[in-house]
Amino acid sequence: VLLCENGEEAFGIYKTKKPKLLVLDVMMPKKDGFTLAKEVRLENPHIPIIFLTSKSQTQDVVEGFHIGGNDYLKKPFSMEELIVRINNLLQRGELQKSSNTLKVGNYTFDFPKQTLQFKDEVSSQLTHREAHLLFHLVQNKNKVLERSIILKKLWGNDDYFSARSMDVFITKI
Repeated sequence: VLLCENGEEAFGIYKTKKPKLLVLDVMMPKKDGFTLAKEVRLENPHIPIIFLTSKSQTQDVVEGFHIGGNDYLKKPFSMEELIVRINNLLQRGELQKSSNTLKVGNYTFDFPKQTLQFKDEVSSQLTHREAHLLFHLVQNKNKVLERSIILKKLWGNDDYFSARSMDVFITKI
């Protein structure tokens, strides 16, 4: 974790240290978080960015996402929530770096494209959640994977309704 006092310092450290993720306060001195994010996006369109702010108007949130933010957290927030959001974005990045195609029996699974193809037939398009679910199952092939782990990772909780939803996704896959 690298702490910066202002946006100018943050940009300099970004250029030299090349972090995996940025957590930017929108109202930093010298260079605000939105301006910094625009500059970073010119150099790296893929780095995850989370905006922290006390600005809670819809137009501010929309602007943050238009600039290229991946998440937007309004103050006050809990540290646990920030950590979960950071881990989620980092995990998403790791999943996208994974091998493009995975073999699943007679199927070819292309995670980045979210497609599943049987032999040489036309591929089926998966939803975002179906692709993530299948990816986790394939990554844990021949292992017992506790239901609650996937539910917490993909649905955020392991309650009855999420479990039933996961059953539907597995049936569809």
